[in-house]
Amino acid sequence: MGQPSKLLLKLSRRLFTEERDRDAFVEALTNPQPFPSAIVWVQPRPEQVPFAIAPALPWQPAWVDRLTPDQRPGQHLLHQSGAYYCLDMASVFSAAILSAIPTPVKAVLDLCAAPGGKSLLARQALHPDHLWCNEVIRKRVRILISNLKRCGATEALVFNLDPQLFAEQIPHTASVVVVDAPCSGQSLLAKGDSALGCFHPVNIKKNASRQKRILAHTAQTVAAKGYLAYMTCTFSLEENEQVAAWLMKKIPQFEAVEVPALRDHASPLASFPCYRLWPQSGLGAGGFTVLLRNRGESIEPLNLDFLTAHGMKIYTSEASS
Repeated sequence: MGQPSKLLLKLSRRLFTEERDRDAFVEALTNPQPFPSAIVWVQPRPEQVPFAIAPALPWQPAWVDRLTPDQRPGQHLLHQSGAYYCLDMASVFSAAILSAIPTPVKAVLDLCAAPGGKSLLARQALHPDHLWCNEVIRKRVRILISNLKRCGATEALVFNLDPQLFAEQIPHTASVVVVDAPCSGQSLLAKGDSALGCFHPVNIKKNASRQKRILAHTAQTVAAKGYLAYMTCTFSLEENEQVAAWLMKKIPQFEAVEVPALRDHASPLASFPCYRLWPQSGLGAGGFTVLLRNRGESIEPLNLDFLTAHGMKIYTSEASS
């Protein structure tokens, strides 16, 4: 077991009032244990699933299977054929807020899309008419396209643009915008991965500023009565509850929406509905998620010229180049 840093211990005291909860949180990050993985079925589930399935959780969609920790679904032929997408249960938890969005949905914009898991979760949950997947980091676009193509999401358009361009060119257009924001990545420690400087105040402040910039532009793309799904894989308040509160104060037409499926995971650190998965739960490495609704009235026409000019169709030679 590694020794917890002073910054980790300080964070635990901010997050939990009970000493036993603080100790369990610190233990989960300093002595990581294997978590069950999950598969998102994007093709019909076969009658005989070739994996050991763990009991479903209340917030788990019917088209997601939770596996026992010893399974290796990424090595199966069904994975290669695009029958499902592999991810962790923390990602399924974060995307569970989509269950509170009424359907049908016209357009989903995933602004931080690579490697593609949240895009596919939104596609399965909402069945949008349009799926727009953006990745700012150019070198990550290839894996995003590869995963979407393998899983049959050939209707998607893929972008490599700064969020500001979407705010300028397609304001008040997307029915649902997903922001799985870049963050300090503190939950990576619960997986046994490294996340250098993830508890340092300077790093946290830098990430919070970047998250606010992304959300300030993102909010402008959300259609009237549309939704903004914000999520991270970190634990600091500055990157989670405080970012959501900042956005609602800056743009008062946004309000946090209750998600009945996640009621048991409501964050005690905010006065509005938002949700946390803790690593000590044994369900996943952890994360934060909140669903915001735009109460505005402005309606904008769909700027198809901009979308078709900048979007990469994943089944063309351009997409694979």
